[in-house]
Amino acid sequence: MRESLKRFIDQMEENSVAVIPAAREKTRSYDTEYKFRQDSDFWYLTGFPEPDAIAIISPKNKKSPYTLYVRPRDPLMETWYGRRQGVEGAVKNFGADKAFSIGKFEADLPKLLDGHDRLYYRFSVDREIDKMILSYLSGQRVRRLKTAYPPHTIIDPTPIIGEMRLHKTPEEVELMQTSANIAAEAHILAMKKVKPGMNEGQVEALMEAYMRDKGASGVAYNSIVGGGENATILHYVENNAELKDGDLLLIDAGAEYQGYASDITRTFPVNGKFTQAQREVYDVVLDVQEKCIDYTKTGNTVKGRQEYSIELLTEGMVKLGLLKGKTKDLIKKKAYMKYYMHGVGHFLGLDVHDAGRYFTDQEAKNSKPFAPGMVLTVEPGIYVPADDKTAPAKYRGIGIRIEDDVLVTEDGNRNLTAKVTKDPDEIEAIMAKGRK
Repeated sequence: MRESLKRFIDQMEENSVAVIPAAREKTRSYDTEYKFRQDSDFWYLTGFPEPDAIAIISPKNKKSPYTLYVRPRDPLMETWYGRRQGVEGAVKNFGADKAFSIGKFEADLPKLLDGHDRLYYRFSVDREIDKMILSYLSGQRVRRLKTAYPPHTIIDPTPIIGEMRLHKTPEEVELMQTSANIAAEAHILAMKKVKPGMNEGQVEALMEAYMRDKGASGVAYNSIVGGGENATILHYVENNAELKDGDLLLIDAGAEYQGYASDITRTFPVNGKFTQAQREVYDVVLDVQEKCIDYTKTGNTVKGRQEYSIELLTEGMVKLGLLKGKTKDLIKKKAYMKYYMHGVGHFLGLDVHDAGRYFTDQEAKNSKPFAPGMVLTVEPGIYVPADDKTAPAKYRGIGIRIEDDVLVTEDGNRNLTAKVTKDPDEIEAIMAKGRK
């Protein structure tokens, strides 16, 4: 049994049972599917890699608290679609106390739930299982609960698992460091290879091929490769434009390694040399990013860091002439949002925007404090639309974001993605060397 599953069991209430479904394959078009990616919570608890599986967790069953329902072995289906673990593999290779064919789940559901006071289940993720559970519960209500004892309380397990996932174990940190190293090396490769006349898609392909070659299962999210004014579009993923001499290139790309994500953004000149105007904006963003990294440590909070980034960037915008007025007044009017409209970072882990709450209350008044084991991105940016007539002409069309992945530690923090430089002089040197 995985350590994460043991810790989840320890937090379950007395006389409860959990039903945790795996992801299902999803149709891409007609009779083809997207590449399968396991549900993060299911993967975190079980490590089981296949679709159409369900974990049943019942702590009061001392001999076999963990049962898996999985696809059975099937020579014909395996010939067409690949090998399966089957019932035997679920027990032998993935620590299940018992395992059964997924086809038996619906018939077994009454005995799995009966006699438990509480059910941990997340509705509206798997509609088929939703229907099975609701059908069983409503059926017992119709019978007026004369012979069965179904759960009387349903609890969403997401907050419990999310809080667990928020605090990474040393083993998870090691996997995230590997993911970060692979992505960092891919960004360095891009710096060495990029030149005017290339297409954004070529850069994307170059980086993804490198990540796969180094052991990543692929990218952690759709890569953003935006040249010139495309960098001012936050989630630009078309990645099909020509890279032009004199423009900047913003690359936001991360690797997925054994389920764990990295998330890195670097911005650099297509021709290998920053212009004076590009460097002026870049230096402002870099200074803010480094200060926000320093801020990402035990004792500070998520909300406090966001406010800090806004203050620093607003001051920088005034310095650049993008905004005019007093910093406090500009912040109060949210004038900064014209050029900085997103958060300074997010949790990172099995998902690129990982599980975990940012506030400790419903009113969002009390921000969650940073604690050892949390991994967060730090990604301030300035984006000046090309058609912004109020901005100095030299800055129009410039989009710059710099992003690193930071682990909070007992005595400060550790930058997991420090392997790829963000110093502008070092970037220019890497690009010059790559052109020789």
